[in-house]
Amino acid sequence: MMGEKAERGVTVESFLYENIADRMARLIRKGTYRTGEKIPSVRSFSKQMDVSISTVVKAYYHLENQGLIEARPQSGYYVRHQLSRVLPEPDVGLSVSAPTHVSVGELVMMVMRDMRNPGLVPLGVATPNPENLPADKLNRILFKVARCNNFQAISYEFPPGNERLRVQLAQRALRAGCSLTPDQFVITSGCLEAVMLSLRAVCRPGDTVAIETPIFYSLLQLIEMLDLKALEIPTHPINGISLSALRYALENNPVQACLVIPNFNNPFGSRMPEENKQELVMLLASHNIPLIENDVYGDLGFLNDRPGIAKRYDKKGLVIHCSSFSKTLAPGYRVGWVVAGQFQEAIERLKAVSNIATATLPQMAIAEFLANGGYDQYLRKIRGVYGRQTSLMAKAVEKYFPKGTRVNTPSGGFVLWVEMPVGVDSIQLYEEALRCGITIAPGTIFSASGKYNNFIRLNAAYWSKRIEQAVATVGGLANAQV
Repeated sequence: MMGEKAERGVTVESFLYENIADRMARLIRKGTYRTGEKIPSVRSFSKQMDVSISTVVKAYYHLENQGLIEARPQSGYYVRHQLSRVLPEPDVGLSVSAPTHVSVGELVMMVMRDMRNPGLVPLGVATPNPENLPADKLNRILFKVARCNNFQAISYEFPPGNERLRVQLAQRALRAGCSLTPDQFVITSGCLEAVMLSLRAVCRPGDTVAIETPIFYSLLQLIEMLDLKALEIPTHPINGISLSALRYALENNPVQACLVIPNFNNPFGSRMPEENKQELVMLLASHNIPLIENDVYGDLGFLNDRPGIAKRYDKKGLVIHCSSFSKTLAPGYRVGWVVAGQFQEAIERLKAVSNIATATLPQMAIAEFLANGGYDQYLRKIRGVYGRQTSLMAKAVEKYFPKGTRVNTPSGGFVLWVEMPVGVDSIQLYEEALRCGITIAPGTIFSASGKYNNFIRLNAAYWSKRIEQAVATVGGLANAQV
């Protein structure tokens, strides 16, 4: 009887919070509460609806997961910005081109040079806004660990790297659904080095790497530098790399590795469903092909749940998991890591030969930050900030760009992928924006074969009135091309 009563209680509570959530959702959709407006507090809404505070908390959490509202620290809950137009679902079918040599280096270096200019408005560079980072706290920790670890702080941390940091990383991996031990981690100088070491460990010059398209241009630079060929696999703006297209590609091409960004792909912002990640790992394992997983944006999902990583489904040690704190916490610290499975010994050796070790003091400072809970508190805040800012920038794109422009709806990260009408040339737009003191990232640098000429990537991490004006300027330039 007690069990039946408890079960009925759970059912009633579930019905109540879902009913409360549905009621608030209707109010939002009918315009009672508009985009950006504050909704009733948990306490006041519980009184209005004559339900418990815990029921309203669950209802609001449910609405957060649906992307309808967002929590702002010490302020309450607000209606999230909803996009009226999004990128269409492409026909990814079996549209796979032949492997190609990559030649984006010159154009990428030009774009990166301009991005470094502090006098330009940074719409193109995919870096976090330093003003949003916990710089003061990190600097205090850095000073503390340097003072308390006088000699260790200036000594080499030979591969695999600082033990305390590796312990913290292993503990955090559980949140991504993966059981790992500290000795499986190798600390690197950022995620890009982790990917480079992985490619060097599994490929030789002339080999083919299957990649998502579009994909972060620095990964294309690595492929070009290592004299590898890229096999572009279409990517869905919501679900990530097309598994059917990849399966077709593997059956018709010799492929030595596959490189993907399953969680919040740059520039798409797509998040692969967990079942797709598992199928991806199984598909590649059946061909004995290593998967290099770049998870640098994995902690920046707008919802409260941390997505899983592909490594959790690895049974053969073929998944090489790479990440860093460069997009989340401290770009300048250059602290990343790789979990290399059966390739760990090779990667440790390559790391030692390449640059001996990653800087010691930043490793120690981040380990302290993680151990004391500062990172989770920071993530709760920054996820809401990026969710709000990407929505605001997407609305600005809809407002100022040519009719027919479409923008993705990312579920994490801080970049937007913008598709303009076919007549707009992103390279010309880049040059015109530069003359106006603005940098953007033209779409062609995200493809090994020069696709996406009418696309650009924008960075929402610096959102402000100045940034909105820059978006309006770029939109005006795009309109002039139509």
